[in-house]
Amino acid sequence: MAWLETVVCSCHKKIDARFLRTLNAHQELKRRQEGCLLAWAARSVDGQPLFLVQTLYKSRTHLKRISKFVAEKLDSEHGSLESFMSGPPLVGIFEVDEVSFLEQFKTEEKE
Repeated sequence: MAWLETVVCSCHKKIDARFLRTLNAHQELKRRQEGCLLAWAARSVDGQPLFLVQTLYKSRTHLKRISKFVAEKLDSEHGSLESFMSGPPLVGIFEVDEVSFLEQFKTEEKE
């Protein structure tokens, strides 16, 4: 079973573009690590500084190892993600069937 980490967070006013760039840097580094299946970040469409960050890992072990590595590597450059946030993030970690979860994102070409 794969592990899906879902984070919903908001940032301080007027730094939302910088925060999104930082989130994307974190997600890109995660994607390069063995054990990360997918990683993305998105901003709310209503103009609020609200963000959705999701990462799919092969296992709990991969989640722990990759999260630690990314924090150690990038926090020294950008500061911790928490320093951008206007409050505590809402974090959920879910166990999902890797095959059926990834199957949802496959598209078949229509003739």
